[in-house]
This record gives sequence, C-alpha cells and structure tokens, in this order.
Amino acid sequence: MAGLPRRIIKETQRLQADPVPGISAIPDEANARHFKVEVAGPVKSPYEGGTFHLELFLPEEYPMSAPKVRFMTRIYHPNIDKLGRICLDILKDKWSPALQIRTVLLSIQALLSAPNPDDPLDTNVAEAWKKDEESAIEEARQFTRQHAMGNKPQQ
Repeated sequence: MAGLPRRIIKETQRLQADPVPGISAIPDEANARHFKVEVAGPVKSPYEGGTFHLELFLPEEYPMSAPKVRFMTRIYHPNIDKLGRICLDILKDKWSPALQIRTVLLSIQALLSAPNPDDPLDTNVAEAWKKDEESAIEEARQFTRQHAMGNKPQQ
C-alpha cells in the first residue's frame, strides 16, 4: 500500500478489521484503489439470497471526489441501469469528503432494501415498478435467482 494516501490505508484497514455486515470489500493486490465488492441481498428484499459483485474505484482526487462504483452482477432495479451504474445521490452531487467507502457500501445496501422508482436510472424498470410493484418485485427475484445465486465474480 506504499504511495497511497493515509486516508485510503486507514479506511481499507477498518473495512478489513470491522467489515460491514453482508458486505465484503477486498482491495486488489495490484491496485489498492480498486476494490472487489460483494453485497449480500438484504433479507426481506427481492434480492435476498443473492450475492452481487460490484467494483469500487477510488479516483486520484478521493476523498475530494466520490468513489466510482458499479454492479458487475446483472440486477433488476429502478436505480441501477443495465451497465451497472448506480443512481445514488452520495455518488454524485451529495458526495462529501466526510463520507467514507463504508458509508457508500451501506447506502448501496440500503438502496437494495428500498428501491426508489421516483428517482430512476432505468426508466423502464421504474415504470414497471410504479405500474405493478408486485410483478416488478417478482421480476427482481427472478433476476436474482438467475444472475446472483451461485455466481462467480466476473473478471
């Protein structure tokens, strides 16, 4: 971890020593700014039972600019598009240097528990969610079974 800002080293050590329940974030051996993240689908959500792989990258400007995070596992969610990009205010205009990697991961986990079709990134999914929430939730469960159960991380 030589050459990394102290802040990134401290945050990484804390994530390893005191992991967020249901989330693992392991820094890449070749690049400690790049994390392989696994998020367990929250209980009582359409994503329960799934393991979602994400990548998180800390740009050179971190913590003055937000981490870059995206889902590598396909997911049916109004706030996550087909490319895995995430619509989350703290990853955009609500980012503050006071926030940490841990906060971002907890916020993503919360987004899985409470999809927000009123602030969509995938408008088709959001429309389906608003029109027939029950069917949309079943579709999300189906996607979870298909893409997030028994899956291996993509390279």
